[in-house]
Amino acid sequence: MANYEIAPSVLEPYLPKGVELDFLNNKTYVSLVGFMFKNTSLFGFPIPFFGSFEEINLRFYVRKVENRKIKKGVVFINETVPFKIVALLANKLYKEHYISIPTKNSIDITEHKQIKYEWKINHKWNSIEVQSDTDKYKIEQATIEEFIFERYFGFTKLSDTSTQEYQIHHPKWMTNKILNTHIDCDFRSMYGDAFSGLDNQKPDSVILAEGSQVSVNWKRERF
Repeated sequence: MANYEIAPSVLEPYLPKGVELDFLNNKTYVSLVGFMFKNTSLFGFPIPFFGSFEEINLRFYVRKVENRKIKKGVVFINETVPFKIVALLANKLYKEHYISIPTKNSIDITEHKQIKYEWKINHKWNSIEVQSDTDKYKIEQATIEEFIFERYFGFTKLSDTSTQEYQIHHPKWMTNKILNTHIDCDFRSMYGDAFSGLDNQKPDSVILAEGSQVSVNWKRERF
């Protein structure tokens, strides 16, 4: 996950009704994320031929105050997968913002971890790549890692007046120490002119998480 400081004004058009931008040290962030879906199932049934694949997404961070409690969540600007049928189902069932373009990954875990995700847009391969150690570290409180990862709700902007909320379940993730990174992303072509400023901007941080089993509630609330 490559995390970039970004002006709140860039995110506001994507902000669902009823939630507010979440800040860390007076900064708002957008994250470029690469990860693997593995052994994916729908309603408890495995998805034949399409159960394991990479996803690259762009997301930002929000909060919803409800009955004096704070729900920390994420909003996806774009989610990219290699299979058209997966994008079609996700958009139809979940009202998300999936697209399908060529993607690939390379994962080598020996003395170090060498992980690379790639996606092709406008005849050019973009990529996010990290090298890390293999030791696992707990996420410390009041860090950018905690701000990014400790989020168990998702919010989808259905329209200017309607928002969908869903809950995400997973254990606390462990991280690895990053040794090297390389990011080659054409933000303008991939995500639009509003994000073109990230083309020449270094991320504030890059994080690698171990991952885990994850489940998402089918039941979604609309408000």
